[in-house]
Amino acid sequence: MPHAIRFHETGQPEVLKLESVEVGDPGPGQARVRHSYIAVNFIDVYFRTGRYPLPLPNGLGSDAVGVVEAVGPGVTEVRVGDRVGYLLGPQGAYSDARLMPANVLIRLPDGISDRTASTLMMKGMTVQYLFRQVYPLNGRETILYHAAAGGVGLIACQWARALNVTMIGTVSSDEKAEIARAHGCTHTIVTSRENIAQRVRELTDGKGVPVAYDSVGKDTVQASIDSLQVRGTLVSNGTTSGPVVIDTMTLATKGSLWVTRPAMVHYATPRSHMLAMADELFALVLAGKITGEPQRVLALAEAAEAHRALELRKTTGATVLVP
Repeated sequence: MPHAIRFHETGQPEVLKLESVEVGDPGPGQARVRHSYIAVNFIDVYFRTGRYPLPLPNGLGSDAVGVVEAVGPGVTEVRVGDRVGYLLGPQGAYSDARLMPANVLIRLPDGISDRTASTLMMKGMTVQYLFRQVYPLNGRETILYHAAAGGVGLIACQWARALNVTMIGTVSSDEKAEIARAHGCTHTIVTSRENIAQRVRELTDGKGVPVAYDSVGKDTVQASIDSLQVRGTLVSNGTTSGPVVIDTMTLATKGSLWVTRPAMVHYATPRSHMLAMADELFALVLAGKITGEPQRVLALAEAAEAHRALELRKTTGATVLVP
């Protein structure tokens, strides 16, 4: 019988339990996907802790790759035997197999393995919409990017290099700084001993940056604002350190700044948008400009351990689960 990680109450990682589940046959518009790799993302922590409420009990995870085992009536997007990945749809990716809406499944190119794709779906598509849609980068810009050695961050380093963008990335240690630079980050700021805004001004001859991508939130938002040029843009795309609160008068006094809090679903729908995003990402991977391999691989039953490491900032790059 298939297994899945479920939780019946919100709380610490210990609420995640491996349980037997019924999967069944796909209905109209559905496909059954047998997973090979399941990505762990920080947003999963938000669901587990209740910051993003879910009806309980529930599954967890929205990002995985695998093979289509069966399709329901009316499905034209995929066929049995297709290798696919997804990043949208209902929670429940932490599982051996599951039923999915077929219209959120993305076929994987032959030249990209399941293992590589497991680091690309949510994380690579996140960089695509941040760099190519939310604040479109054309090249030669200098940007500030927080958490540059994380799973999303290492892809961002490579994408910035591919675009000829100067990336100033924040990291928590010298070890992570070395990893970020090896992936294409131009300059690193070690937050444990360097002042972010002061260092950004030094690196930009006092100008600041036109855009700051901030997934950390509460602990870095002021530094992001202080690093921006007049009429610069703060892309607040995460709150791993806590929620962001901004006084709009600050935006005026700091230079008529712009702030956006984007969500993937608004950029990856309709399906045609999602497929175009994936095409651009996959093209860079196939051209060798972006590489992706999990830094940590755990068994599905070890999901709680994956969450502990993520919350303690002990991870570098992507963490994945295998059924």
